[in-house]
Amino acid sequence: MKKQKNRGGANNNPRKARPAKKSAPEKSDAMTIQWYPGHMAKTRRLIQENLKLVDLVVEIIDARIPLASRNPDLDGLVEGKPRLILLNRADQADPAMNQRWAEYFRSRGMSVLQTDCKTGAGVKQFSPVVKAILKDQIERWREKGLLGRPVRVMVVGVPNVGKSTFINKVANRKSAIAQNRPGVTRGKQWVNVDEGLDLLDTPGILWPKFEDPTVGMYLAFTGAVKDTILDVETLANHLMKLLAGRYPEAVSARYRLDIPPDFDSWALVEQAGRNRGFLISGGEVDTERMSRVLLEEYRSGKLGRFTLETPPTAGENSR
Repeated sequence: MKKQKNRGGANNNPRKARPAKKSAPEKSDAMTIQWYPGHMAKTRRLIQENLKLVDLVVEIIDARIPLASRNPDLDGLVEGKPRLILLNRADQADPAMNQRWAEYFRSRGMSVLQTDCKTGAGVKQFSPVVKAILKDQIERWREKGLLGRPVRVMVVGVPNVGKSTFINKVANRKSAIAQNRPGVTRGKQWVNVDEGLDLLDTPGILWPKFEDPTVGMYLAFTGAVKDTILDVETLANHLMKLLAGRYPEAVSARYRLDIPPDFDSWALVEQAGRNRGFLISGGEVDTERMSRVLLEEYRSGKLGRFTLETPPTAGENSR
């Protein structure tokens, strides 16, 4: 439970009182996010209406959270179309886990390409990979005399997963709207990559309800869900619990922490803030500031290369 600190005196501090110690909420206490703006319903219709125009569907996901960053309805929406999974931000994910996830998706009949759309790593391989996947189809077009027929590819992904940045990189120009805000691409756009490849961009799409609160938190960790939807300190507490449990050496080195086996994640957030000098009146730690720093440093990769989900096996949960 939170304990409010007394900040009495003539000059009352307008900042909210911080908890002296805070334990991570259990899953049953976590928030359920419902976020399904009208433009996302429109995206679903766009995918259905334009699927007949494309030869392959490219799904961009976040390599750090490969399942949480996928739309669970997409498999049904694009059933029957060849698929390519782009493990984006692979440079921020655990390299060994990137390989495991690639094997997982390939076992489900999908091709996989690892990319970092921000730097462009892996992007040059995109066009050759797409044409290799559709090699037989392209050969049939040639046999029919359709020599100028371009490959048409639909690009889909949840908001802020790097879709527009990828399209800009692969087309080598500022052709798509790319901002660091979830859901900024509003309508479909056709983008020419080269003489033999056209891309159909779609707005970012999410599902109408996060049934598993863990999915919502993972998306919030990476910035795919707006920070305003979740309390930043609760979010940082959950992230610290996860990272300190799985990657204690990296967290310890970054924030100069001693992490015991039975650590209290909120106490670690507070100590990290104290070590950074994030203090307010009375020597209390500004945990809100530290929480934002933790999230920013995780998202930017300053903490290290972490993958928060593992590929599921029969009867096993991936998180």
